[in-house]
Amino acid sequence: MNSSARRSEQGQESGDGRYRPGYELVAEQLLQYIAEQNLRPGDRLPTEQGLAEILDATRNVTREAVKVLAAIGRLSVRKGAGIFVAAPATNFGADELEHFQPTDMEQVLMLLDYRRLIESETARRAATLATPVQVRAIREAAEESAIAGASDAAEAFADADAIFHRAVAIASQNVFLQASVSNVRRYIAQSDVLLFHGDAPGSLKVAGDQHVAIAEAVANGDMDRAVDLMVEHIDTTQHQFERKIRDRIFTANNPT
Repeated sequence: MNSSARRSEQGQESGDGRYRPGYELVAEQLLQYIAEQNLRPGDRLPTEQGLAEILDATRNVTREAVKVLAAIGRLSVRKGAGIFVAAPATNFGADELEHFQPTDMEQVLMLLDYRRLIESETARRAATLATPVQVRAIREAAEESAIAGASDAAEAFADADAIFHRAVAIASQNVFLQASVSNVRRYIAQSDVLLFHGDAPGSLKVAGDQHVAIAEAVANGDMDRAVDLMVEHIDTTQHQFERKIRDRIFTANNPT
């Protein structure tokens, strides 16, 4: 086993001391390979063994990388047929986004910038258009996320977080904004899996408290404050992603 394959088998330690498993590193390399080869949805990839040879990794680690990319919707594994590039969950911007790199700083920052534009608008509209039922749904989701965040319950927080942002989008009374929020969160989820590996990306308590503040601004019809708080919330997320990506670059430049 050569040194590159050995690093993939054993994983690496990131700049902040977090262990990065080998399959995570190989999954990252595999997405880069798909982009470099300009493979499109439906295109067939080499076998696991072939990918292992191309990526200079072991077959076991390559198999795990394929599994995680299939789980986040980037690959499709068909029994008896092979491994294929998966079609996007939506056709919204499919041509431009089919090679999205979840761990590339430039692309993640563009995604977060787009999220900031879209969700600040959903917050603004929700503050002026939300019905009493929708306000209650936003508040309940925000409170659930705050409770989960205070106890550092990552899974419960993730569920409440998704419900909260969807509730704000619904209250914007615009189905295209709703669709945009859903699509952005799908791509963000891909980065979460490969960058955070199940860890909390940052303080869940801070995020939950931010949700509660946004909900109160919406309930009070204060659209300017709702916008400012949503932008601040996404800025916090961006700082977390930037830190993790810097750690990844540090690790790549300083292999153990």
